[in-house]
Amino acid sequence: MKTLPPRARATALLPPPALRAAALLAAVLAVAGCSHTGGLAGAGATPTAKGPVHLWPERKGATVPPADPGGAPPEYVKGIPPVKDGNVHGVDPVALVQAEVRNHQGAAVGPDGMPRETAAAILACPTGERPADPGTAKPGRCPVLTPYYRDLTGNDQDELIIGFELPDHQMSVRVYTADPDGRLNRIMATTDSVISVELAGRDVVLHVPSANPGYELNTAWSWDEKQRTMLPTREQIIRVPQRPGAAQSPRPLRPRRAADGGGPS
Repeated sequence: MKTLPPRARATALLPPPALRAAALLAAVLAVAGCSHTGGLAGAGATPTAKGPVHLWPERKGATVPPADPGGAPPEYVKGIPPVKDGNVHGVDPVALVQAEVRNHQGAAVGPDGMPRETAAAILACPTGERPADPGTAKPGRCPVLTPYYRDLTGNDQDELIIGFELPDHQMSVRVYTADPDGRLNRIMATTDSVISVELAGRDVVLHVPSANPGYELNTAWSWDEKQRTMLPTREQIIRVPQRPGAAQSPRPLRPRRAADGGGPS
């Protein structure tokens, strides 16, 4: 019998190439089946979507009057020099609020309503100086806070956002824009028991205590091109976790909201 060389004998003992490939594929599939990492997994049956059901369809509901195509009349601020090139950054915020107080002396309710002591404190504020940092206004100090600037109307020009403190955690938030003639137009004014204020895109969002304990009400004010003013467009009630020992937010002593979109008060 013919004896094969050692290398030839080892080659003869190996399986054919097709068998080797099948064995390798089986091993890879076995490893992949064991790990199952990153693969797709079934989530079970998907519940059938149910559309809204119109309750009491035979009832004749209330109607929404169409928006006035003329929009809200502008609330121009008297007693303020014309704004150059629509740039509200040059407006003295303290002098602006003082002009508003003088234009609406004695107002007790509505967006311009405020206690007499607050009006007196605003009129006593020095003009031409940097207002107090947000949240630092205290009794005896100027209630007008540092202004903010943001394009809220989409006209590529910043609007002027002003806030000032009132007693009992009340706060007035106002927004002003300049028209092509340099007149300063108030497009938002609201007074509320404010927890905090945010700018989200082109919206001014107010966080206020809800009438339900443990919840807060978030109201987003947005520019309405047709009305030419800012309106409360979205409201959301959010549950706030109460931390142990945390004091409950005081309830407003006045009506919860006094708002004006920019028209005459």
